[in-house]
Amino acid sequence: MKAFILILLPLVFSASIEKQEDFQLDSLPAESKSRFAMLDDVRILANGLLQLGHGLKDFVHKTKGQINEIFQKLNLFDKSFYDLSEQTNEIREKEEELKEKTSRLQENNEELKNLSSKIYSQIEHLLQDKVQLQAKIVRLEEKLNQITEGHQELQDHKEVAALKQYVEQQEMNIQRLLKVVTDQNVQLDYQNSQIKDLEDKISNASVVDSKKISFASHKVDDLLSFNSSNLTNDLPRDCSDVYNQGGRLSGIYTIRPNNSAEFSVYCEFTTDAAWTLIQRRTDGSVDFNQTWEDYTKGFGDLNGEFWLGLKKIFSLSQQADYILHIELQDWKNNRRFVEYLFTLGNQDTSYTLQLSQVLGTIPSALPEYAPLPFSTSDHHSQHLKCPGETSSGGWWKSTCGGTNLNGKYSKLRSRVKGERRRGQGLTWKPEKGRMYSLRSTKMMLYRTELENFE
Repeated sequence: MKAFILILLPLVFSASIEKQEDFQLDSLPAESKSRFAMLDDVRILANGLLQLGHGLKDFVHKTKGQINEIFQKLNLFDKSFYDLSEQTNEIREKEEELKEKTSRLQENNEELKNLSSKIYSQIEHLLQDKVQLQAKIVRLEEKLNQITEGHQELQDHKEVAALKQYVEQQEMNIQRLLKVVTDQNVQLDYQNSQIKDLEDKISNASVVDSKKISFASHKVDDLLSFNSSNLTNDLPRDCSDVYNQGGRLSGIYTIRPNNSAEFSVYCEFTTDAAWTLIQRRTDGSVDFNQTWEDYTKGFGDLNGEFWLGLKKIFSLSQQADYILHIELQDWKNNRRFVEYLFTLGNQDTSYTLQLSQVLGTIPSALPEYAPLPFSTSDHHSQHLKCPGETSSGGWWKSTCGGTNLNGKYSKLRSRVKGERRRGQGLTWKPEKGRMYSLRSTKMMLYRTELENFE
């Protein structure tokens, strides 16, 4: 608009000047007057058009810049809208997966509850059998009294002794079963809390970050893997499988635990149980002052003294629930035992052991519910630096000295000053009580088989 006004003003001005000078130009030739007037008009018009062109050019550039900004904002809006749609779809998919896995977890929880009910039912039957056996013992004791009076033969006495042993074994089985039921109830409570957490996450799925959802999904997968069956295996997983397949002769067998290579173990069988040996000391024929690598792989003779190996023990402990049974014999041939429920960590945790005592005829010398990393002379746990005399042989310990069933074997039984040093030999030291010097030790695993009670 300004450019147009600028063009008109010179034209008007020139027209007025032309009128004023008409009287002066009348005397000039017509051809000269016409030529100069047209040239001025062209110059004025050209100047106006040039200014108008500059104005239009600036306007076009400004308009193009605004249009580009609008297009950029539209592209950003489209991209944001697309990303939001993708995130919404992912959240919906994760929500559906969580709902499905929660449903599966609830089914698993119901199965565990049914299993616990069956176990309690079996316990009731065992208790009834116990009462019946006790009644038989009373009758047999009466027969034993008659034996002393010469009215029965010696065979009845053997029958009483065998029956007493059977009753004691049944009582041990009942106590083990009660412990397993307690652990199952703890697991049920834990899974119920997990289900509640998952339900809370599902209700808030629209605002949950996708990474958190993925983490919750992995936790559900870990829970669903509880007590799940592993890969099929042609070889027995442990000595319990050997027993179930008909093996009854104690000796060396080849096994292959789940997710592990095959290896040989020594199986010890009784009339109703199978034990997988992981350690045995009898006469000092094998040096147990070995390195961390040796204790990891294992060493010794399976028919004599040996250590099975931490890696192999770990592979056994991961495939099922086991009871750790430790047998001890002192230099007066007194025999004692202790049993624990346990968990064993992997190599990254220095095969840390945690225990909970179940049975025993001797006080426990291993701290319960406390992490016990495995240590050797060349691989000490953190903050544990023991002198060479007291760190002979690898063992689970949190302090120097005390209990060590893998220490240097010593045949000295005398307690004369100077003949025995603290920490040497096979020792068992309860928290309260004296230290026991041992002649032989044996450590073995017994698998708890809940499927036998279904």
